[in-house]
Amino acid sequence: MSWYSILPPLIAILIVFWRKEVIMALLVAVASSEFLLALQGDGNTLFNTFINTIERIVAVASSPGNSRILIFSILIGALLAYIRESGGVAATVNVLMNKGVAKSKRQVGYLTMFSGVAVFIESNLSVLTSGILSRGLFDKFKMSRARLAYIIDSTSAPVCILILLNGWGAYVLGLLGNYELPESAVSVLWGSIGYNFYAIITLLLVFYTITFDKVHGPLKKAEEQLEHQKADVQEEVKGTKARYMLVPLITLIGSMVGFMYWTGNGDIASGSGSKSVLYATILACVVAYFLMISSRQFTHHKLVDIGFKGMGELLPLVAIVLLSLTLGASLKDLGTGVFVAGLVGDYLPIYLVVPVLFLTGAVISFTTGTSWGTFAILIPIGVPLIQALGLPPSLVIAAILGGGVFGDHCSPISDTSAVSAIASGCDLLTHVKTQMPYALFGGALTFIAYLVTSIIVL
Repeated sequence: MSWYSILPPLIAILIVFWRKEVIMALLVAVASSEFLLALQGDGNTLFNTFINTIERIVAVASSPGNSRILIFSILIGALLAYIRESGGVAATVNVLMNKGVAKSKRQVGYLTMFSGVAVFIESNLSVLTSGILSRGLFDKFKMSRARLAYIIDSTSAPVCILILLNGWGAYVLGLLGNYELPESAVSVLWGSIGYNFYAIITLLLVFYTITFDKVHGPLKKAEEQLEHQKADVQEEVKGTKARYMLVPLITLIGSMVGFMYWTGNGDIASGSGSKSVLYATILACVVAYFLMISSRQFTHHKLVDIGFKGMGELLPLVAIVLLSLTLGASLKDLGTGVFVAGLVGDYLPIYLVVPVLFLTGAVISFTTGTSWGTFAILIPIGVPLIQALGLPPSLVIAAILGGGVFGDHCSPISDTSAVSAIASGCDLLTHVKTQMPYALFGGALTFIAYLVTSIIVL
């Protein structure tokens, strides 16, 4: 693959930071990627670029897995609108405060983090559960939505890649199953947990932020701006209305587990995350609808109106998710990830192989916006290095997995970042800007950790 395959993601990132416009950046990046692909063919390049860009979006949207993600992202708007308009959010905040579960910023932070850890079965569900549960509490204690987005995003993926009894573990296990390793694929994967320094450091940074109530960089500015704003006066809501939030939320979590079990034919780790989260979200919306209509305070037409207004609020972010997925598909055909991976080279000192694999994973994930796609690209490169150089399998795999998550945390074109912004009610660019210093600091420490570990082990 040629160097020009790296241009589309770079164009997208430059436009994002220059114009502060994510949708335009993604559209231009997709079009430029399709232009480069059209150059490899015959005929009218500009015309083919226009047509191929449209068809690429259509193809991505028509993929069953992607369609489920998009529908789920839209329906979350309806669910959030239902629990907000019903008074469930304010009532739940009052109940949690009265019960002593959330009487301080520190308690609210722990509640958010540990609810994300508890729902380790699927990253989107982890983000969603924590975000919905904590939105009102963060507002009550004058903590920014950017801080909420940082906590839930920096908890979900690291937890999912450390507690591997989920779709993440099944996916990586499937990739490893195609190769002959010194140990079984399961042993290698479980052994990677202790070496996944980025995930561990990231969780420690979140824990530090919560415990000491300390934020730094752009996140500190976001908090200071919030403190100078006029405080919202929240009306006291009867505690019984908390069921309008808690029952749909419990339905969401419980049915998600059930659907993972069902789609996996009795094996939760083999279940379909995209199917399960969609089915669970629809069921939670139905439960919220019937709870509200049974109260006789809302009519069917009013609830339909509330639902569509909630979905409308999320349409810009859903468009970003769609275009992020589209860009990822286009870059895959262009070979961007393979080109970046090839830069690792054959002449590195052996103690630099693992740290460079971590950085390569970060660059691929950052430029393509997908951690799972990074795993699929780098594992076929990492395993032959294990076989040829005698590298510790778990160390190599951990570096690849950590690099994929690290780059995803920094990327403004990541669909995971968009879903985190949806769950927390935070602007996407604000979320990326405020999370990036923490991710870069964690990434730098991780690189040093892999370098030291490689020198000791190898």
